[in-house]
Amino acid sequence: MNISDRNIAHFDLDSFFVSVECLRNSQLKGKPLIVGGSGDRGVVTCCSYEARKFGIHSAMPMKIARRLCPQAIVIRGDFEMYSNYSKLVTDIIRDTAPVFEKSSIDEFYIDLSGMDKYFGCNLFATDIRKKVNRESGLPVSFGLASNKLVSKVATNEIKPNGQMHVPFGFEKRFLAPLNVIKIPGIGKETAILLLKMGVETVKVLSEIPIEMLQNLLGKNGTELWRRANGIDNSPVIPYHEQKSISTESTFESDTIDLSFMYGALTRMTEKIAFQLREQNRLTGCVTVKLRYSNFETFTKQMSIPYTNADHVLLKASRDLFNSLYERRLLVRLLGIRFTHLIPGHYQISLFDDTQESINLYQAIDSVKHRFGEGLVQRARGLTAPIEN
Repeated sequence: MNISDRNIAHFDLDSFFVSVECLRNSQLKGKPLIVGGSGDRGVVTCCSYEARKFGIHSAMPMKIARRLCPQAIVIRGDFEMYSNYSKLVTDIIRDTAPVFEKSSIDEFYIDLSGMDKYFGCNLFATDIRKKVNRESGLPVSFGLASNKLVSKVATNEIKPNGQMHVPFGFEKRFLAPLNVIKIPGIGKETAILLLKMGVETVKVLSEIPIEMLQNLLGKNGTELWRRANGIDNSPVIPYHEQKSISTESTFESDTIDLSFMYGALTRMTEKIAFQLREQNRLTGCVTVKLRYSNFETFTKQMSIPYTNADHVLLKASRDLFNSLYERRLLVRLLGIRFTHLIPGHYQISLFDDTQESINLYQAIDSVKHRFGEGLVQRARGLTAPIEN
């Protein structure tokens, strides 16, 4: 398909968690509202636009947020309710859009290429936006452009509750006056480096020779140059719900050694929890499988608040194992499975976590991603059984 024929819409549910809370309680509308950890050591997960006027933003320590806006209303949040609304919106888009990608719990890319021959892509996207708002009650914004990058930036510029169309050929003109921090993928360190160089706008960034950016940032320099010039050929990946993620271990010798079995359970739970975070997914149900030496097999499951945090999942898996292993017979196999999977990042699932624990998880996952997941493990999980 010719690039000029592509039409990609990026849909974003505005301040999603806050919007859901306002649906549940209309008296919260128009007030500075924060969703996140309730203690001073917690972090802000989401905040209303009224709260943002005080300088509050997501991932900010709650203690600072309260200091900036003492009158803010703080709600711990109900992730199960948010995921249900996300599923509702997903179903609405699935019933309407030809091809769509669910990139997070509150963001979608819709490929409308070819629809301009029938309805007009902007009109079709507008109808989808109206339908989402009408059937879910949630405000939603969209940007429409020839690629995912520009459509996402357009959405961020037009929020809340707005829409914008950037026609083909106008990508660079649209991006040019924006601050470089508006380009997805530019992190804090890169932004500081560019500002030190005097590069504040996307226009200036786009005019830097690609060779210079490559020397400065390596492979990232090439991608940065492409983004600054509004170039993005990444496809919309059709959305398919992954039903589960699991692993199991058959022991070399049948055992009744509780310490050994706890270690195996710990290692397996950590392994697939890391896979969840790598895939930006959360689970709402944990199942433990136990097979005795006589091949009798039992399973037990537990519904939990959506998460991908090791410490939550380890507690659930151990509680399930303790309730299953009652006969004190030799055990041949243990397995664990996560189901009820939804898109979601680690930060947005931990309403009671501290900034320190979030930073710790991010650091551990960074090491695992770079050097292999077996490099960092809890001490209990170091006794590694043989896997099937």
